[in-house]
Amino acid sequence: MQFLYVADPMCAWCYAFQPELDSFLSQYPSIRVDWVMGGLAPDNTEPMEQSLRDTIASYWYQIEQRTQVSFNHDYWHQNTPYRSTYQACRAVIVAQTLKENGAEAMSKAIQSAYYQQASNPSLDATLAACAVSIGLDEAQFLSSLNAQDTQAQLQQHLALTRQLQVGGFPALFYVTDENHAYALTLGYCQASELSERFTKIHQA
Repeated sequence: MQFLYVADPMCAWCYAFQPELDSFLSQYPSIRVDWVMGGLAPDNTEPMEQSLRDTIASYWYQIEQRTQVSFNHDYWHQNTPYRSTYQACRAVIVAQTLKENGAEAMSKAIQSAYYQQASNPSLDATLAACAVSIGLDEAQFLSSLNAQDTQAQLQQHLALTRQLQVGGFPALFYVTDENHAYALTLGYCQASELSERFTKIHQA
């Protein structure tokens, strides 16, 4: 049995969900968690249009009102945002290959850089700094980040996301020993809701 967590490190709702996920998973330390990168936005070198900037910036305020997390709104004034998250997803995949529990550590490092320190995680320099912060070698990380094998792994993650019919993030699945996948959430929810749904599956 295992949990599959489908997310994107640059997804604001995933950032908001992380404390709830941590609380839920702490109850089941013996169950393996596999992180699947869902990929919000493909590679793009064009600066984000102002209308989209305004829309996403407004989401941050809405998320703050509903959850326990806070955002550094200076990000929108200090950076040139790009609608591009695949590189951050690849960074999480690389970290998992280089370090035990690297996916979780890298995802949290990216979230911290993005949402708390107002750094731009669409840039390799930001991702490299995140890699160093979790103990990875910068040169090795950057070499792997842009490798064809890493791109192939991302495509596998995206294919699994489609197979699970995930239309948004975060999404958490419980997968039984018989390989049946049960959705515990398709979107933000609280740890108590995850526990309630997980218990019902076990009692069924």
